[in-house]
Amino acid sequence: MNKYPSLKQLHYLVTLSETRHFGEAAKLCFVSQSTLSAGIQNLEDLIGAQLIERDNKTLVLTGMGEEVVRRSREILARSQDLMELTQVKSDPMHGKVRLGCIPTIAPFLLCDVVQQVNQHYPNLDLLLREDTTANLLTALKHGEMDILILALPMDIGTMTRRVVGRDPFKMVMSQKQAAQLELPIDYDALPDESVFLLEREHCLTDHAVSACQMTASQKINPFMATSLHTLVQMVANGNGVTFIPQMAIDHGLIDNLDVHLETPPGEAAYRDIGVVWRPSSSRIDTFNQLADLVAELLSPIAKE
Repeated sequence: MNKYPSLKQLHYLVTLSETRHFGEAAKLCFVSQSTLSAGIQNLEDLIGAQLIERDNKTLVLTGMGEEVVRRSREILARSQDLMELTQVKSDPMHGKVRLGCIPTIAPFLLCDVVQQVNQHYPNLDLLLREDTTANLLTALKHGEMDILILALPMDIGTMTRRVVGRDPFKMVMSQKQAAQLELPIDYDALPDESVFLLEREHCLTDHAVSACQMTASQKINPFMATSLHTLVQMVANGNGVTFIPQMAIDHGLIDNLDVHLETPPGEAAYRDIGVVWRPSSSRIDTFNQLADLVAELLSPIAKE
């Protein structure tokens, strides 16, 4: 009879790969260091390959070890989905849901989401995480998150997505600069390096450049901001122009600033807002009801 690795052994290996320390991994797994070490040794014997190179000071995963860790994360995530199957069957809006959201959406949407969930689904406990798109998708794939709110289009691999709203872009500049430009704006009339954007790790930069049809790279300033708040402060002081999503404007991002709003040139400029989850998850009913809730919150924005 074939013997297979246990989920416990796979969990030991994944945790060790993250900590790179036997003692810390053992604490996180609530076992002794000797138990964890023996479990991984048994896993290596079972697989028939060395997964970890050990010496007194360092711990390195072998090439085979990296591959086993990758597949182990997927197995553990699917096992978690399986265990939730019966738990959510009777009441999908019950229990814990780990919700991730990107920084250019989270400050302007999550508070409203939490308020609506508390009002309509008091038995649902949202655990929130704000992070970049890349980090959140990795966490979702590894079973560390359950559902994400992201800006689309975006390569999400094999994950399931549902578009729940449209968030228009506005062009923001100081009133002084607006008085010096002929309106409506023509990008060719902007000085070189006068368009300020977020750092590349924020997907809003690519979405804004694409949606607003900004193709002249010489117009983009090499300075990259870390937040939307920094962007609006830069342009409010007359340093240039930027693109801001409508949801941020509606939530007061430019309040009390001497700035001017313009619709970007060309066709309607916007980003889609979507919810994303693992297709193997047993909580599809939960996620669709959350998606309905988010769609309702976003519906006024798309009309502006």
